[in-house]
Amino acid sequence: MTRAQALARIAAIDPAAYARSRNALDGAVSGLSPWITHGVVSLPEVAAGVAARHPGLHLQHRFVMELGWREFFRHVWAHRGSGIFESLHAGPLPDGAYAAEVPADVREARTGVPVIDQAVRQLYAQGLLHNHARLWLASYLVHLRKVHWRAGADWLLGHLLDGDLASNHLSWQWVAGTGSHQPYLFNAENVARFAPADWHSPGSVIDTDYDTLDAMARSPQPVPARVAAPAAGAGREVQEPPRHTRPPAGLLPPAPAPGWVAGRDVWLLHPWALRPPPADVLPDAVCLGWWPAEHHAAWPWTDSRWRWAAARLAELTQQAVHADRATLAALLAGARSVQAWSDPHADPHAPAAVQLRPPQRLFDAVERPCASFSSWWKRSTRGVKGLAELPGWPAGVAALSAPAAARR
Repeated sequence: MTRAQALARIAAIDPAAYARSRNALDGAVSGLSPWITHGVVSLPEVAAGVAARHPGLHLQHRFVMELGWREFFRHVWAHRGSGIFESLHAGPLPDGAYAAEVPADVREARTGVPVIDQAVRQLYAQGLLHNHARLWLASYLVHLRKVHWRAGADWLLGHLLDGDLASNHLSWQWVAGTGSHQPYLFNAENVARFAPADWHSPGSVIDTDYDTLDAMARSPQPVPARVAAPAAGAGREVQEPPRHTRPPAGLLPPAPAPGWVAGRDVWLLHPWALRPPPADVLPDAVCLGWWPAEHHAAWPWTDSRWRWAAARLAELTQQAVHADRATLAALLAGARSVQAWSDPHADPHAPAAVQLRPPQRLFDAVERPCASFSSWWKRSTRGVKGLAELPGWPAGVAALSAPAAARR
């Protein structure tokens, strides 16, 4: 969870290997997603850090375009607001044709479809899933089990260390066909190509051709559940980890008393901006960690995610509160100034007195709403011929991942 760990991951990225193998569950992916979601490192830092070691990295490289997907999802969120939690357009079936809850056999990893059960086990154990596994899980739930994409998206987000509302919910819409032109489908052959042997699913409901799967996706009838008995062997039974609306007991230090920041400058740290303050923030500014109570009431976290983010926050400050907007405003009363990095997870809950710094974008901000990644990419990179011409390309950041000897 440390920033040093994130920088080490950036240094280890091989973009050529990533482009070749990123679809495989054991491929050369970066594993950076939790650090990016929680703002430990920014996209400009990631791109520049990789480019420093791999001069051949270019604007159209697959690794750079995947960074672009994150900013595209934020672009859609900025323009759609809470509309991203509703179907952006009609999918294969009306919204009412889908169930509002994830079935128990899926939650308990007892569907009898190995790829699905393995994905759920890994989700609970690690809080992470390869992107391909997320697509498979979403496709199975929506198109075969007829679970509404929003129910699946909410459930998955609650168990992810890297859960980002825009990336998660809009990816589910892309799979469902409510945010894309057609539903995303997969079969057993696809799983066998990209996943380890214990994920392979011959003879299961997905062991068929794509025409059949498409017909199933467009039929209102769900595929009958073939609930498997719990797998034999110790520790194979699966229990869904509970989610909590506030930090576990003892995780946070005692809350400071009202008025403790009177006359002082404050830098507000929140779970989506867990990096040091900008260089122009006064060195004697108070750093205060803030867990927005309203957000966590709506989107509870697992114990592992609370602890992951709290450990990083403790590296930055020993002062932290779990507070709603009004409580935080009272705590900050009398401060000379209060600043924070802007992020759409936290911004709606920040008191009016907080000055929000613009997020650290890599690509150009696109004012016109773009419904597709291709249109956003075209506009955000218009006139850009190289990475260093991107508006967010940071001066000096490329040296962050250089070997220590080279920096002396």
